[in-house]
Formats: sequence, C-alpha cells, structure tokens
Amino acid sequence: MLVLLPPSEGKTVPVRGKPLDLKALSLPELTPARERVLDTLVTLCESDPDAAAAALDLGPTQAASVARNAVLPTLPTARADRVYTGVLYEALDLGTLDAAAKRRATRRLAIVSGLFGLVRIGDRIPAYRLSGDVTLPGLGPVAAVWRAELVTVVPELVGSGLLVDLRSQTYASYFRPRGRVADRTATVRVIHEHQGQRKIVSHFNKATKGRLVRALLEVGREPADRARAGRHAARARLDGRGRRAAARRDRGGGIGPALNRRARRRSVAGCRQGARRVRSRTPAAGNAHRTGPSRPSALRPPARARTTDSRLLREGCRAASCR
Repeated sequence: MLVLLPPSEGKTVPVRGKPLDLKALSLPELTPARERVLDTLVTLCESDPDAAAAALDLGPTQAASVARNAVLPTLPTARADRVYTGVLYEALDLGTLDAAAKRRATRRLAIVSGLFGLVRIGDRIPAYRLSGDVTLPGLGPVAAVWRAELVTVVPELVGSGLLVDLRSQTYASYFRPRGRVADRTATVRVIHEHQGQRKIVSHFNKATKGRLVRALLEVGREPADRARAGRHAARARLDGRGRRAAARRDRGGGIGPALNRRARRRSVAGCRQGARRVRSRTPAAGNAHRTGPSRPSALRPPARARTTDSRLLREGCRAASCR
C-alpha cells in the first residue's frame, strides 16, 4: 500500500544537521528533475528577490522565506516528517506510534513536494518555500515538471497494492491514476455537513485525513482493496490518553462504507457489550472497600484490583472492536 500525502505550507526550520544532499534522497530517478527545480529556485531568489517574491506569491513580511530559498543547498536538514507541520501531521502524530507502526509509515507514506517531487518521511530536507502551483521563470509550472516524472514513478511504488490518495487539489495534478492503478486507488474527500449544507472545511479535512492515516498504520495487515481499508480504519481505537480519535467518533468521515454513522453506533454498542461481559467475570476485589474500615484510605479499592479491572475492561473493548 502507498499513501500519498500533501506537504504543509508551514514547516519547522531545522537548527542543525547536514546540508541538503539530493543524491541521498529516496527515489534517485527524480534527482535530475530535483536539481533543475532547485537550481532555478535558488538562482531566482538569489539574483532577484523581488521577482522571486512575486513568483512565489509572498508578501513583504515574508522576505525571510526568499532569503532562505537563496541558500537552500547549505541549510541544515531534518527528516521530512519533522520538517512538515500543520493540522494533518499533528493529527497523524507519527512520533507517538509504536515501533511496528513507524516501520509501516516508512514503507507506506510518501509526501508530494513542489521542490522534490516525492519524498519519504525519512528523507532529510531543509525548510523551503515553494507552493505546488508556482510557475518559475525559465522553468515553467513546477506541476508540469513533476507530472512528467511521477507518471512512471508512482505506479512502480504502488505495484499490485492499494493507493490511498490524500493529496489536496493543488498536488492532485502532479499525478492522475490511470488504468489498473486507478482501479486500486482510494481518493479521500472529507465533507463537513452543517445545517444541511455539505462543504470541505480545511481544518476538519486535514485533521480527519491525519487520523485516518494513523488508523491505517496501526493496523497490522495491509488492506488489499478500498473496502478493506475502510474497515481497518473503522476499527481504530482511542488510546488511554485520547490521542487517537477512533473512526467511530470521527465526524469528518473517511474511506469505505464502514465509516458511516450506523457503523459507528454498532462499534460503540459492541464495545459497551464487551465491557459488560468482562465486568461480569471480574472478581469482586474492586468492591472490597465496601466492607473495609471507615478510614479515608479505604474509600478506594486496592491498586492491584484497580489495575486488573482496567486491564480487563480494555481487553473487552479491544475484543469488541475487532469483531
């Protein structure tokens, strides 16, 4: 499975790290195109900052971004998943995934970029400013450059698996699935309904996509088609700190028919039923405080009983949500 993500306009600026090395990035077949785009951008920002600001659609208060672009090859780099920030990446929260899910993220995730075409989350890149719809003097639209390259690169990455397309409209023009790849592509659109009207709201759209990707990464098995991907996302659960928003509580939506309201109600009912079954088998240690002494310390059950009860309740919810 390959998951295509959009980049973020906001980026974390690395304060230390190795300078950019295009040859060290994944997908070396994109290196010549990366060199062309990078050289054109750096030359423009270095020779004519005003023209660069106009081409990049930057205002007077964003002159620092032009200055950074002028020295991009010498700037410190960091992993792409640490450079890109924003609502989607905050909801995805890659840093809190377990080791197995992080390995899946390394294999499955790819980020579309106006400067690099396509990068993996482990690629080291600097913080740059180049939107996906920019036209660079002497080069033309960057979308056209990457459209010619990604038409062969993406199908090779997808192989016989599923393509989950979470790109925004701007970056969707970089690659259009065709043929057999189109048959195995799940394109995600998040619609927000308010007072009977449906529309795309940027914040909810990005946050829901981030949570959906996290759900797919937490699933051990790789979904083979669009329907199975939707079911895997629907089985996602909340962790103890509420960091993971389950699909049954996701008001934004997702892929597959399993994310509708009826499926969410069934998931909630199943979780409660599983918890009741576990409680019926739980020893009465949790009620020991009722017969204990009257001093304040006896108002709470023993720590071991509380831990056992919580663990069994979690197991009940987990068993109910995986049916």
